[in-house]
Amino acid sequence: MKLSLVLIVYRSDSSIAQEASKFCEEVLKAKNIKSSRIESDFYKDEIEKYFCNLELKPNIGIVLGGDGTFLKCANALADYDIPLLSINIGGNLGFLTQEKEFLFDKSFIEILENEEYIIDFRNRLNCNVFINETSPKKKIIKSYDALNDFYFKSVEEDISPTNQIQIEIDNEKVNEYKGDGLIVSTTTGSTAYSMAAGGPIVHPSIDGMIINPICPMSLASRPIVIPNTSKVIIKPVKKSKGEIKLWRDGSKCMTIKENYYCEIKKGKSPCKIIKFKKSTSYYNTLIKKLDWKGDLSPKNFKN
Repeated sequence: MKLSLVLIVYRSDSSIAQEASKFCEEVLKAKNIKSSRIESDFYKDEIEKYFCNLELKPNIGIVLGGDGTFLKCANALADYDIPLLSINIGGNLGFLTQEKEFLFDKSFIEILENEEYIIDFRNRLNCNVFINETSPKKKIIKSYDALNDFYFKSVEEDISPTNQIQIEIDNEKVNEYKGDGLIVSTTTGSTAYSMAAGGPIVHPSIDGMIINPICPMSLASRPIVIPNTSKVIIKPVKKSKGEIKLWRDGSKCMTIKENYYCEIKKGKSPCKIIKFKKSTSYYNTLIKKLDWKGDLSPKNFKN
């Protein structure tokens, strides 16, 4: 890959990530590659202004932080068709990131120039929020995209009432979940909140969606994996508290009122993730991050 301009995004509340971004900038400068550094606490309109003022679109984005930093960048930048290289600097688990050694030994430049990587296309989810009315023309109130997941929980902050959420899949009512909430996840997000809520780990190359109830009151309410070609409708049940809050990738979106409903389906633009061929395998990452008793010998540090 020939690099002429690189966008560097670093975790805003991490001094380590900030210093790493300066180091990255210097490494690129030594190779006569232009770069631009921004903090991760940007707003979407700031990103739009940034790209409007650019004469040249960045070849790649380098994200310095953990999975949370990467998720925000992925949702903000995916529509601009920019491949993202995420390096775990100042983050926690880092399921979506590369090892920091690639940055500090400066090998990432050589790997990119020699094209010793793959572009991993990760599907996202799109959630449109509608008003539930009789008019044949549906009116979208808000639209969101998520790389990991959407989830629905109580609007209450001081108490934790039981939520009752109706779900339809491909125009067929499937269930009414009663419990703490509901997660609709991509397979990429299967190692995030869904996993913590008892959902299955699904390989990200599988094109699917995971519907996972959060602490359901019925043992019959189990996680289900469906094709990502499906259309999922989420509605709050009126006889419950009547309002639930929509979240995406760990960030609050809006309150879903009694007369609202959400339509979730596969997003239009996938996220392009740069994965080095020399980095650890998917299963090796699971072994390391989840403390499984697998083989961590060097022969497994490959795709």
